[in-house]
Amino acid sequence: MNLTNNIKFLRQRRHCTQEEVANALGMQRPTWSGYENGVARPNIEGLIAISKYFKISIDTLVKVDLTKFSESQLKELERGNDVYITGTKLRVLATSVDKKNEENIELVPEKAKAGYASGFADPEYIKELSMFQLPFLSKQKKYRTFQLSGDSMLPIPHGSWVTGEFIQDWNSIISGHAYIILTLDEGIVFKIVENFLDEESKLILFSLNPAYNEYDIHVSQIKEVWQFVHYISTEIPDPSEPKDKLFKAMETIRKDVEMIRKKVVKK
Repeated sequence: MNLTNNIKFLRQRRHCTQEEVANALGMQRPTWSGYENGVARPNIEGLIAISKYFKISIDTLVKVDLTKFSESQLKELERGNDVYITGTKLRVLATSVDKKNEENIELVPEKAKAGYASGFADPEYIKELSMFQLPFLSKQKKYRTFQLSGDSMLPIPHGSWVTGEFIQDWNSIISGHAYIILTLDEGIVFKIVENFLDEESKLILFSLNPAYNEYDIHVSQIKEVWQFVHYISTEIPDPSEPKDKLFKAMETIRKDVEMIRKKVVKK
């Protein structure tokens, strides 16, 4: 039963003894020990008290095996972002860790995108991806890097490596920001997003390249969401280009981005 494993796991994460937790909940230590060992089950009042103590919903305590969560997912729970409380669907991320139990950043190259669309939730598939670490990123969050294809997000060029932070609660998506989204039909897309999940259960996706039109995507078509953090590219402007031409190109890009943002705000 998940509850038995979960309450023991959560207690140990807090470095508390059974006696300390029992006292905090106003019960005897043998009673709490019975809950952890599975020889007794709390009644509804007991479940509510345990839920309040750990600040985790009863649904999560009972239905989800928290011992399989990554450290970043556990931190999200501990920060109060319990998906059963926020009303979003639970999303358990397949991930990998290094020898120090620190989360890796997995690389999803262009040639692996088709496989990722079907294997993203399979731990065995994720383990086959190349992995690395970036010391300047938070160890409390989960990141993954995807190879960009096409020119829809210029000036970020084709072939760039785009890193995103895993977003569990999609209601936290910020309009006007960039996200990497795994979709049911299109696979992985990298776009500027306008959030209409509350009103219409959809996102509107924009490209930085004005040659591409915006389009809607229903929440049922979304599998994963990663918030843009940074990108890596081997391309630099041609040094033979006159400076004024480069400046004009950058100004055009700036105006295009501003136009998209204004359009997002108006909607």
